[in-house]
Amino acid sequence: MKFKKHTGTTASFYRRKRNWPEIGMDILFEVIGSILIALAVHNFALSAGFPMTGFSGISIILNRFFRIPIGISTIFLNIPVAILCGRLIGTSFLIKSFRCMVISSLFIDYIAPLLPSYQGMRLLAALVTGILGGIGYALIYMRNSSTGGADFLIMALKSKKPHLRLGTIAFLIDVGIIIVGGLLFRDFDGILYGMIVNYLFAVVVDKMFYGINSGKIAFIVTKQGKDICKLIEECSNRGSTILKSQGGYRMEDKQTVMVVSSSKQMYRILQEVTRKDKDAFIILLEAHEIHGKGFSVI
Repeated sequence: MKFKKHTGTTASFYRRKRNWPEIGMDILFEVIGSILIALAVHNFALSAGFPMTGFSGISIILNRFFRIPIGISTIFLNIPVAILCGRLIGTSFLIKSFRCMVISSLFIDYIAPLLPSYQGMRLLAALVTGILGGIGYALIYMRNSSTGGADFLIMALKSKKPHLRLGTIAFLIDVGIIIVGGLLFRDFDGILYGMIVNYLFAVVVDKMFYGINSGKIAFIVTKQGKDICKLIEECSNRGSTILKSQGGYRMEDKQTVMVVSSSKQMYRILQEVTRKDKDAFIILLEAHEIHGKGFSVI
């Protein structure tokens, strides 16, 4: 009896099968992110009448002049950019971004208008726009996707000119669109609100990426390493690490205790350590991202 050798078809099928949960998670993040972006753009920024960043800002300009739906104009603006930058940014990123672009455009044009628009203070509208939009974009970026637009241009420029800073490129593009929008509508206050939104986008996205699991890290130089470690565990239930060290002046052997914790716990740790060893030398630093046992990972 002859048996046929397994081909790559079955293996690829199982690989695809294992990828379905990943694809489902991508779409879930894109949908939630798109909802938040739609609310920020349509229900706050558009109703408040201040310019926005990126291709959304250009679409708002077209909407106010020609009543073209924001989502539709965003898609049409992205098509030539996607064609020009497709080879530079990669097929996978391009496909995921186009899918997300369609989802966000549908929410902006058809779901967000069903909800009430904010009609209050423009400053409050700018703050909410920046926070909602920042969270929405961060959720999408977390899944290695985007809503297209300026992201395509930035990635393409980076592939051609690797020495350029992405932050600088993004800032110049966004500020340019905001200033043009403000000048076209003769709304100089709107330019300031647009800058606030742009700043909040950057802060919120950065916080979502590198600030959720943030905390403090302390280096405690002491002669009582074991006692300090025990004290830290008792007062905060945190582990610590002892590093061998030596004083540079007297060449005395000492121990450096490294501990990472939340900001609230660190305050208690420092109190207890200074009470235990008044001669301890303590260095306190920010830990922007912490992963491992005892720290949640989003």
